[in-house]
Amino acid sequence: MSRWTNEAEAKNEILKLVEDYYNQFKAPKKPFEPGDRINYASRVFDDKEMCNLVDSALEFWLTSGRFTAAFEKKFAEYLNVRFCSLVNSGSSANLLAFMTLTSPLLGERQVKPGDEMITVAAGFPTTVTPAIQYGVVPVFIDVTIPQYNMDVTMLEKALSDKTKVVMAAHTLGNPFDLKTVKEFCDAHNLWLIEDNCDALGSEYEGKLTGTIGDIGTSSFYPPHHMTMGEGGAVYTDNPLLHKIMRSLRDWGRDCSCPSGKDNLCGHRFDRQYGELPLGYDHKYVYSHFGYNLKATDMQAAVGVAQLEKFPSFVEKRRANFKRLYDRLKVIEDKVILPEACENSNPSWFGFMITCKGDVKRSFVVPFIESKGIQTRMLFAGNLTKHPCFDQMRKEGRGYRIVGEHTNTDIIMNNSFWVGVYPGMTDDMIDYMADMIIEAVKSAQ
Repeated sequence: MSRWTNEAEAKNEILKLVEDYYNQFKAPKKPFEPGDRINYASRVFDDKEMCNLVDSALEFWLTSGRFTAAFEKKFAEYLNVRFCSLVNSGSSANLLAFMTLTSPLLGERQVKPGDEMITVAAGFPTTVTPAIQYGVVPVFIDVTIPQYNMDVTMLEKALSDKTKVVMAAHTLGNPFDLKTVKEFCDAHNLWLIEDNCDALGSEYEGKLTGTIGDIGTSSFYPPHHMTMGEGGAVYTDNPLLHKIMRSLRDWGRDCSCPSGKDNLCGHRFDRQYGELPLGYDHKYVYSHFGYNLKATDMQAAVGVAQLEKFPSFVEKRRANFKRLYDRLKVIEDKVILPEACENSNPSWFGFMITCKGDVKRSFVVPFIESKGIQTRMLFAGNLTKHPCFDQMRKEGRGYRIVGEHTNTDIIMNNSFWVGVYPGMTDDMIDYMADMIIEAVKSAQ
């Protein structure tokens, strides 16, 4: 005989066991001790994420469903934007954001192969990859130090009659000069995509980053500001861009019915599209060459629980950054400490440090790594120096570099960063500061 009288009773018991499992086996217990590994990032979660995940698994819908709809609605509300589309990664989010601008529905503003996109080389490759793969030419400008964002004084020099887009990331949570960049884009009728993957929760002049340009993107990979394992999002206030995004995300189809639903418009079999016969099933009409970039409902279930905690994550990141900054001011004659963009309140992803003078990164990084502190370079450093550019560099085609990239190369050679994620305690921050100070003083 079954131990349960109905499915709801069974599910409630299972979820209570998941809660107990978390409390017994997954809840943090051991206090930090000097020498313990300090990762640059880590998941911060509790029984709510695990229960949501199991709840979704028990439903076994698997593809996007009720948790996806809930996440898209709540995330859009948090950002104060009209439209949000959940995708399977931050890289997919950047792909979808860029490819949205290639739609013929945009008329004269459609981005076409041979057009140009202004960006930076000091960052992550998937900010640039979609443009290169589509045949759009990335135009690289230098960045500033200690903000580590695009040098806006180079925008006009990078402009040509082929420029259609500006796309760049807010580096490690620090917003770029959105006022100047937005004014530049508006003046020249350019699209602005904010790669917000490392900056969720950052504010510029009181608005959240990712919501000021035409399109914003986020990543929910485990090290990022919040997680659902893999996952990302694309968001906009523009209804036409949203329509294109949904089409491209969902195989390029013209139909907007969600998974498992048919004929919500009531015109599934009575209209004519392209050169198809009248009444061809609208469910299988394609208005774009699209992809399948949807996330699973299990991922979204984790995201729904993470979103409830997210405001506290942002505050903890800011507090950890400030504590580390205050401790490291004693060595600012030997290293360059990061500086927030004017009129911004960053939700810091990491803490950038640039070695100067006789202090060499080649000594400092191995030293602090040997003390259990994980470090990272600023991603590609200078993307144009990587093997993926070898063929284009040799052939002298496919990209442009405007001006000297002095600061980009300084970052490539002398900079690194450490984490400030919300799971870090004051003891961890203080130990990290002690080891960085010791490393820098020993480097001379």
